[in-house]
Amino acid sequence: MMDKGSTSHANHLADHFTHHLRVERGLSNNTIESYSRDLVRYLDFLEKRKISPPSASQADLMDYVSSLAGRLSMRSIARNLSALKMFYRFLVSEGKIENNPARLLSAPKLPRRLPGVLSSEEVERLLAQPDPDTARGNRDKAMLELLYATGLRVSELVNLKTSNVNMEAGYVRTIGKGSKERMVPVGAKALEALKEYILHGRPAFLKQRNSSFLFLNSRGKPLTRQGFWKTIKRLGLTAGIRKEIYPHALRHSFASHLLEHGADLRSVQIMLGHADISTTQIYTHVTRERLKQIHEKHHPRP
Repeated sequence: MMDKGSTSHANHLADHFTHHLRVERGLSNNTIESYSRDLVRYLDFLEKRKISPPSASQADLMDYVSSLAGRLSMRSIARNLSALKMFYRFLVSEGKIENNPARLLSAPKLPRRLPGVLSSEEVERLLAQPDPDTARGNRDKAMLELLYATGLRVSELVNLKTSNVNMEAGYVRTIGKGSKERMVPVGAKALEALKEYILHGRPAFLKQRNSSFLFLNSRGKPLTRQGFWKTIKRLGLTAGIRKEIYPHALRHSFASHLLEHGADLRSVQIMLGHADISTTQIYTHVTRERLKQIHEKHHPRP
C-alpha cells in the first residue's frame, strides 16, 4: 500500500535515480529528461494501484507496459521499458530490492528507421541559400557548412564555444552524449565560412557584449536547437527541397556521403561519436538503398 509517506519515498527514489543518471552514468540532459518523464508516468501508475516501486512485481510492470499500448509509439514504449530496467538495476545496486522485476522484460522489436538523407545536389542547394552579406546569413552559412563538414549533432553545434574551434589545425572539439569529448576534422570550405562569421557576422550579434558561445541569436545569446530548426526548415523551403528536412539532416547526409565515397565504418563511427558501431551501421543500409535506386534509374537493363 502507498500512503503519503510511501509517495514521498517514491519521489525520493526518483530524485536519487536522476542524480545517478547524471553523475554516475553521465547521460545527456535530453536522455535524463526523457527517462525522468517516463519514470514519473510509471510512478503515477503505481500510485493509483497503491503499490510502492520496490514492491512492484514483474506482473505489475507488464500491466504498466500494456497500458502504454495505443497511447505511445512503439519507440516511446521501448524507451519507457529501458528507463524502468535502468531504474530497477539502480534499486538493486542501492540495496533497496534483492530481485529485479524488470530483468526478464524484453523491449518490443523496432523496425530499423532509416534516417532522412539529402542528396549531394540537395546539400549544395541548401548550403547556397544563406546570404553571406548579412550577419544572419553569415552565421547560417557557417552553421550549415560546419554541420555538413563534421556531422555534429545540433545540440553539439549550439553548445560550441569559440575556444572549441582550432582554425589552424582544422579541428573542432565537442562534448557529445555521455559527456564524451571528441575531436572532429573540419574541411577548408567550412573553415572559410567560420572565419567569415567570426570576423564579420558574430560581432554584429554581440554588439559589444561578451559571450563564449560560438553561434548567437539577435540578442547576443546562444542560439537554441529550436532556433536552428526554424532556420534549416526555412532554408530548405527556399532551396526548393521537397522532402521533409529534419534537424539532423546534415548529420545523416555527412555519414551517408562519407560511406558512399569509400570511408570505413569505424572512422565514421568515431567522427559521429557513436558508442556502438551498430548505430553507425544504419547508414550502410541507406547507402545500399540509394545505390540500388541509382542502378535502377541509370542501368540500361535494370
